[in-house]
Order: sequence, then structure tokens, then C-alpha cells
Amino acid sequence: MQHPDQLESIRAEAELAANALVEAAELRPGQIVVIGCSTSEVIGERIGTSGTLDVARALYEGLQVLQSRYQLQLAFQCCEHLNRALVIERSLCETMRLEEVGAIPVPRAGGSMPSIAYRNMSDPCVVEHLSAHAGMDIGETLIGMHLRHVAVPLRTAVRTIGAARVTMATSRPKLIGGERAVYRLEQDSDNDTLGSCT
Repeated sequence: MQHPDQLESIRAEAELAANALVEAAELRPGQIVVIGCSTSEVIGERIGTSGTLDVARALYEGLQVLQSRYQLQLAFQCCEHLNRALVIERSLCETMRLEEVGAIPVPRAGGSMPSIAYRNMSDPCVVEHLSAHAGMDIGETLIGMHLRHVAVPLRTAVRTIGAARVTMATSRPKLIGGERAVYRLEQDSDNDTLGSCT
């Protein structure tokens, strides 16, 4: 069991990271953030070896600012034993018309962080896939499979939580078209010298 001061430090670092992510990614209410986390890495151990519910609980409390302050939707990624499925609120599952899968994460199959999320969400369920607007990876758990195309790495002042490295990403729409394409409104011009498309 971790010392209460250490747990409070982890909670505070998680909240700081959450605020940094929202600012850097310019997230808007209702958008989805995927969280991948190794509590083993947070306490300085190798991923998958020393998971701890106390640390997961502290992280969850710190990350709740994403929901309470910024009205974002959270998705907690499970470990590879559940194929990196995600714990989300059932309301999000229904809104996105996702298919629920029959698994309940536990520390040894899913991970400590998803286990805590499942037990603290209002009405949790597990889905295999979604496409999040942004994400936070605590301890190099690999969240890229659940980010929208195109993923964009973010650099913030928050580089670690506990002993774990923190990687953040946002996403942007794919830029389609060719030499005639306009990507910002100020690029548009009434003096289009390329002519009509038809």
C-alpha cells in the first residue's frame, strides 16, 4: 500500500496532466478522451508486474476533472488480456451505437485503472473499439488504436506522473484534396484563378 502523501501527489499530478491535455488539445465539451495507464509504471515497476488499486484510485480521482470541469467523455483502456477494450459510460455506448462486449475488468485481466473506472462510473460497460478525439498514455501502454485519424502528438510541461512517462495526443480531420483544396476559411478567395470544378 502506498503512503497517503504519495497517493495525493499522484492525484495532483493526474489533475495537472488533465488540465494540460485540455489546454494543449483545445478540447470541447462532449469530446472523448482515452486514458491508458500502467499503475506499475507509476510506482516505478515494469508494466504489468505490480498493479495497484490505490494508485489507480488516486489517478481516477485526479482525472475526473476532465469530466467534472470540462464535460468530456472518458474511456479507460484495458490491458492486452482484454484486447485493449475500453470501459465507458453506457450512455456513450448507446449514443455512438457501439457494441458492448461481455467482460468486467479486474486487476489481473484488464488492469487496475479500468477496474477502478468500472466500479466508479455511473453505468459502465465495455466496448472493443472507439475513436477518441484525444488521449493520455501513462506508462507507455499504447493508446493509438483508439485515437481518431489523424493523431497529433502533444508536448506539454507534464512529462511524468509518479515514475511513469506521460504521452499525450490530439487528433485532427484528414486533409483531403489536392492543389485546389482550402483548409482554412481565410485561404478562400473570390479571385479563384483555377476555374470551376464542373
